[in-house]
Amino acid sequence: MQRRLLLSALAATLAAPLAGPALAQGFTDAQRAEILAILRDALRRDPTLLREGLAALQAAEDFERSASQANAIRAHEAALLRNPADPVRGNPRGDVTIVEFFDARCPFCKRLAGEMAELLKKDRNIRVVMKDLPVLGPASVVAARALLAAQRQGKYNEFYDRLMALRGEPTEAAMRAEAERIGMDISRWQRDMLDPAIQQRIDTNMELARALRIEGTPALIIGDAFIPGAVPLADLERAVAEARRARR
Repeated sequence: MQRRLLLSALAATLAAPLAGPALAQGFTDAQRAEILAILRDALRRDPTLLREGLAALQAAEDFERSASQANAIRAHEAALLRNPADPVRGNPRGDVTIVEFFDARCPFCKRLAGEMAELLKKDRNIRVVMKDLPVLGPASVVAARALLAAQRQGKYNEFYDRLMALRGEPTEAAMRAEAERIGMDISRWQRDMLDPAIQQRIDTNMELARALRIEGTPALIIGDAFIPGAVPLADLERAVAEARRARR
């Protein structure tokens, strides 16, 4: 019990600089000095308290972030799940929807693409909403425009598969070659890439990502769960199963 109280006090002390003056005003100068003296003495006797205190602080921050993101997911449910302009992979009538924010130039997104393809082969009842999120610079924006222009010809998924399979950068020349291979009207595709409406869709995705506190790609939303990074197939299957259970 005493150790737990010390850990709580240590975590609160470590968090104090982040909490602002409101927390500091809760104690008098004498009380703060006494608390710090107790903690210094405890740390001298048991240095592992600092490591455990930092872990407790990290756990509290993770919990707060998770709760905040779950609330944001619910608040933006329509934009995430029911925007008719969004490209969809898998089963359009699937009982579980995965929302994927990705950058066509992101190597981790390419790694995830393989895991997602395997998931969709194994589970034919999953709907995947694609959110182009070009966070890696101007070349990523061009690739996102190219994908959304391909969607206008019903070629989004084919073109996505081609870009994810590219070994090198999706340069304009490389993307044109892939567009030709899948039979796109190249002149129309190039015009559509410059359409301001396509840039507006990208901007909308960026705004949504900021609202959800998404800081990089890939990022998945499955049910109320936010899953960052290129997670393995087993983790994807587990998240889908949890989302299905939550719907019952």
